[in-house]
Amino acid sequence: MMFERPKSGEKAVLVHMDVNARPDPDELSEFQDLARSAGALPVATVMGSRKTPDPRFYLGQGKVAEVKAMVAGRGADLVIFNHALSPSQERNLEQELECRVVDRTGLILDIFAQRARSFEGKLQVELAQLRHLSTRLVRGWTHLERQKGGIGLRGPGETQLETDRRLINKRIAQIGRRLEKVESQRNQGRKSRRKAEVPTVSLVGYTNAGKSTLFNRLTESSVYAADKLFATLDPTLRRIELAVDRTLVLVDTVGFISNLPHELVAAFRSTLQETVEASLLLHVIDAESHQRAVCVSEVNNVLAQIGANETPQIEVYNKIDLIEGAAPGVERDQDGQIRRIWLSAASGQGIDLLLEVLTEFFSRELVQKVVQLAPADGRLRARLFELGFVHSEQLTDEGGWEIEVELSRKNFERLITQEPDLENRLVA
Repeated sequence: MMFERPKSGEKAVLVHMDVNARPDPDELSEFQDLARSAGALPVATVMGSRKTPDPRFYLGQGKVAEVKAMVAGRGADLVIFNHALSPSQERNLEQELECRVVDRTGLILDIFAQRARSFEGKLQVELAQLRHLSTRLVRGWTHLERQKGGIGLRGPGETQLETDRRLINKRIAQIGRRLEKVESQRNQGRKSRRKAEVPTVSLVGYTNAGKSTLFNRLTESSVYAADKLFATLDPTLRRIELAVDRTLVLVDTVGFISNLPHELVAAFRSTLQETVEASLLLHVIDAESHQRAVCVSEVNNVLAQIGANETPQIEVYNKIDLIEGAAPGVERDQDGQIRRIWLSAASGQGIDLLLEVLTEFFSRELVQKVVQLAPADGRLRARLFELGFVHSEQLTDEGGWEIEVELSRKNFERLITQEPDLENRLVA
């Protein structure tokens, strides 16, 4: 049967199993915060450990009975698992527990659906939800389904399921086309920034690390920021001016989390492209968190998935105002390169240091070169003008051009890769 979603006040039994691992209180606490962020009211938490998940229920029979008793005793509306369940496990659990079952993926998708505000964000969330639902469609139509088909068994269930799948696939294709148009607009914006040689700095980090608070502090904006998971979903771009007459575009992106659903990574790939294209990543880290090393690792894993792991990165250890004796500071490696900075976005401590770090980074990153082109190099000249890298140009006696280009080191390296002949034309 299909279990309808109540309009308000969802009482939930939470299920957290340590599968072949030691108990982790922080992981359980994060799961409870996720449930509350989705609007659930946790009335009980069932915990346990297993070496491997049960293929039918994920839990053992004893734990299933315990969860069922909790649901009945506490009047719960749903059961939320801190694990990814297979479609069959979810279906079997709903039949056994006689209430709606949501896994970790469904829970995070629900939070994203509530937080999406922009047209693009809503489309991306819907796309992720439909892809997730398409694997679980059968559970909603068990009252119509005929399992095997055959003579005397072909009924309206199969027809309904096929119709529903076709409608979902049609909607997925429609959303894909709309997102392509939005992505085209984003590409135009990125192209304009490249032409103007305006570097992009992207704030990345684990959810609730303080990215939006830092964004507001640096840009004097009022982007929504709260002490809860996924407070900000839609990316926001603002310009900031540095002391060296240098303009940057700062991007506030969605926070990451452990076991981020693949559907979301895929659906938000176009939004996360702002991170891939960035000149610098400011990796915001909750300095107070006991799990900060794990959070850093999870963020870097997602960055690797989207192809942003090669982008220069500076770690920003935030919330030092919550650590006794902590003070703002900058740490460098043995080569003098800036690796991390300690600050508090909430109190403003260390913000001046961060602005100095950005000024130093982009002053060092700017490359100025002189390129000498022959008359036959017209295509290469047009390419430099198209990208907006030309600072000045003068004709040579041979009928060619001597062009002074100014661009970031990252763009220079990318240009040399795309235009190998350019390296032979460099004068200085």
